[in-house]
Amino acid sequence: MNKSQLVAALANAENLTIKAAEEVVNTFFREMEKSLTSGARIEVRGLGSFKIKQYDSYKGRNPKTGKIIRVDGKRLPFFKVGRDLKERVDNRE
Repeated sequence: MNKSQLVAALANAENLTIKAAEEVVNTFFREMEKSLTSGARIEVRGLGSFKIKQYDSYKGRNPKTGKIIRVDGKRLPFFKVGRDLKERVDNRE
């Protein structure tokens, strides 16, 4: 499912216009982004949690030239699936 499919499903399920559903989805994603960039952790019960992981710098290799380069440290979002979702997805009955 992509973002436009999510908007359409929300509009259909809640009898909203596409524009209203799109605003809800955009607001949700914008607030998640704000929380993560400020360092907060997001937990959605039954789904999972999002947090920012800090990765240290390391020495890498340019695959084209073979030259060793320094890769700077970075912060990346990380999603950990919740137990409930994991069990629902694995239930293949």
